[in-house]
Amino acid sequence: MRKVIVNEFMTLDGVAQAPGGADEDRSGGFAHGGWHMRTMADERAQRWVVQGIVAAGCFLLGRRTYEIFAGYWPTASVEEQAITEALNSKPKYVASRTLRPPLRWQNSKLLEGDVGTAVAALKQQDGGDLLVIGSIDLVRTLVAKDLVDELRLMIDPVVVGGGKHLFREDGTLRALRLTDGQVTSSGSILTTYARAA
Repeated sequence: MRKVIVNEFMTLDGVAQAPGGADEDRSGGFAHGGWHMRTMADERAQRWVVQGIVAAGCFLLGRRTYEIFAGYWPTASVEEQAITEALNSKPKYVASRTLRPPLRWQNSKLLEGDVGTAVAALKQQDGGDLLVIGSIDLVRTLVAKDLVDELRLMIDPVVVGGGKHLFREDGTLRALRLTDGQVTSSGSILTTYARAA
């Protein structure tokens, strides 16, 4: 059975909204887009991100993340070749209520029907693990449906004081166990959590 692995960049106060750019997601009046990018100069952080992407069997993406990626990765620079090849060539499954097939980015397919049911079916298939990148709303749904097997969080030493938090305030206790942890030269913490037995 394949695992669902979530890869997120998160602030110290638990926000995962718009890590990559000022205009990535301004919903709710969020004004700190791009907060994560200064920490990506660290070699350890870059290696951690690339290894996760290259090791994935396929990708699960929400609509907003899919549209950002589809607009960038097909024509990304040669310097980003390791990530570019993996993202462009491997299957991508997209959760969206508004997109319609065919999707323009190669090897991309819309999830049909209920997201939880579709992802549970993907987990039963043969192949490499399913990696979710960004896609906060999708991650929240997968966590609520108990479909996430592993969380890979890069927690940056920054507080943004508001924005979309990775986890909903739903009153549910979810026990995790730390399977790996590293600290970068920029002070970010690279963590991997699995579901507790």
